[in-house]
Amino acid sequence: MNIIYTKHAQKKFSDLRLFGIFLTKPKIQSTIKMPKYKSSDNGNLIVSASLDKDHNLRVVYYQERDVIIVITFYIYKKGRYGEN
Repeated sequence: MNIIYTKHAQKKFSDLRLFGIFLTKPKIQSTIKMPKYKSSDNGNLIVSASLDKDHNLRVVYYQERDVIIVITFYIYKKGRYGEN
């Protein structure tokens, strides 16, 4: 399966680096492949997985045939969306 990133998603890597947060494409890909939580909204899939003891990583994407298009990703405090 091929994974591509929108311009917005690509920019998120450098934006987060400004705050000392270094996420990698393999971390995004592992969250997509092995999520702890799954949901959907307006045709987009939303998956999340633990990032550290206090935070989760959430990835928003959609799939066209065998291609996954990552729209965005973000970090949030555990418990924010009812997810531990």
